Amino acid sequence: MHIPKFGLGTFRLKDQVVIDSVKTALDVGYRAIDTAQIYENEAEIGQAIADSGISADELFITTKIWTENCTPECLIPSLKESLHKLRLDRVNLTLLHWPAPKLGLNIAESMQALLEAKQQGLTAQIGVSNFNIAQTQQAIDSVGVEHIATNQIELSPYLQNSKLVEFLNAHAIDVTSYMTLAYGKVLQDPVLTKIATNHQASTAQIALAWALQRGFSVIPSSTKRENLIANLKAQQIQLSADDMQKIELLERNGREVNPEQLAPVWDE
Repeated sequence: MHIPKFGLGTFRLKDQVVIDSVKTALDVGYRAIDTAQIYENEAEIGQAIADSGISADELFITTKIWTENCTPECLIPSLKESLHKLRLDRVNLTLLHWPAPKLGLNIAESMQALLEAKQQGLTAQIGVSNFNIAQTQQAIDSVGVEHIATNQIELSPYLQNSKLVEFLNAHAIDVTSYMTLAYGKVLQDPVLTKIATNHQASTAQIALAWALQRGFSVIPSSTKRENLIANLKAQQIQLSADDMQKIELLERNGREVNPEQLAPVWDE
């Protein structure tokens, strides 16, 4: 299974803003786009893809099933609706968006429904998002580790999630990092700023390079052409062992996204 190392995130981007972001990203070289049912922008992304003239075969599209659609009777119909909005016959990757323990989500049943969607050809790969170790193990027990392509989790220099990352690595499950810039909080960090100066790069590029060098996939979002291009160039930065060690020391459990009804008890 292959998850692209660099993609475009579209969280909080809607209407013409997301159309323009996706069009620009595709124009400057992005080929992976991450969306979700709850983002309410799948139709706009579908339009941007269609307008780009780029074949779906060249793209890697990820969407995520919202909690209320995770029941066995709702999951596949909701994914078909997402495909209709995206104007695609299938997506490359579909994830359960949140484990939602307080809402009573049945991980085993939801994963089996997701596997059925894969077997029907609606999605090439499946996985999870925002799952802790115990919940990822439940998903593994339900469908087999070979069917879990990734766990998409919040990761940044300020939130390094070492126990969960170690577990995922041990099971050969890809790690996808979202919120890699911690809502921009890392951009003024003095340690990152100094490393960026040494590499003639931006702090955003250093944070992304750190995640890439850890082996994570990243999906930063932007609406500005220059930032989309700059983010892509993070792939060309090679951080030293000393740089990586300094960034490792920035860990502060700085979680930005933790919705009470949806989030698990995180592994500390």
